Amino acid sequence: MRFISPEAYAKSVVASVQEYSLLCGRAIANIFSKPRYIADTFTQMDSIGVGSLPIVVLTGFFTGCVLALQAATTLQQFGAVNMTGRLVALSMVKELGPVLTGLMVSGRNASGMASELGSMKVSEQIDAMRALGTDPIRKLVTPRLVATVFMLFFLTIISDACGTLGGGLVSVFLLRLNGGTYFHTAYMTLIAGDVIGGLVKPIFSGFIIATIGCYYGLKTTGGTRGVGQSTTQAVVASSVLIILVDFLVTQLMIGIFGR
Repeated sequence: MRFISPEAYAKSVVASVQEYSLLCGRAIANIFSKPRYIADTFTQMDSIGVGSLPIVVLTGFFTGCVLALQAATTLQQFGAVNMTGRLVALSMVKELGPVLTGLMVSGRNASGMASELGSMKVSEQIDAMRALGTDPIRKLVTPRLVATVFMLFFLTIISDACGTLGGGLVSVFLLRLNGGTYFHTAYMTLIAGDVIGGLVKPIFSGFIIATIGCYYGLKTTGGTRGVGQSTTQAVVASSVLIILVDFLVTQLMIGIFGR
């Protein structure tokens, strides 16, 4: 491992933040100007959204199952087992649904974007695009950004629904609770602030996944070994940022809606 001075490290961090900010700004600005690569956007929607659907459904479903089991065991001590639906619904919609969906999509797609763009970078395909007059940011980054934000929003809704359903099945067939009571309690406990907070988070998560994956892909150097390093860095950085932004958004939502 090569050691560098604190000054050089600080400069590299500032430079990286600057490069990332410029990339984000250009990618967003390209949305509002032509040309727009609509076909590429739909291709990315299929790859990111439909491709991630199985893992999102399974993660959401079994998370709801585990929540119901754990909640019923704890609530039974207080004679409040009928509140299982409330706990599962609040946990899935406000926190676990958005966060786990973001992390699953990050592990699958941030790594994919970094490896794909990194391979294009080391094989000089991106330089060839520039030579032909095509903006790599507009062609490669903006479609992935739009597709990830759009599809992650709906993947989160599916995850929330699957988690609530999984908790309901466990409550009915394993815990012998009344299914009507479970779903009624789960529905009635949610307010507009809970739903809004749960659906704002995937917008930020999708933005982080796409921009971080593309950023590390475009700055790849060092051949195939560099591609592997960029892939790892993209997954780690996007996962940490998703959790950090989740904390900040949760704090904001509590300040606005009081819960």
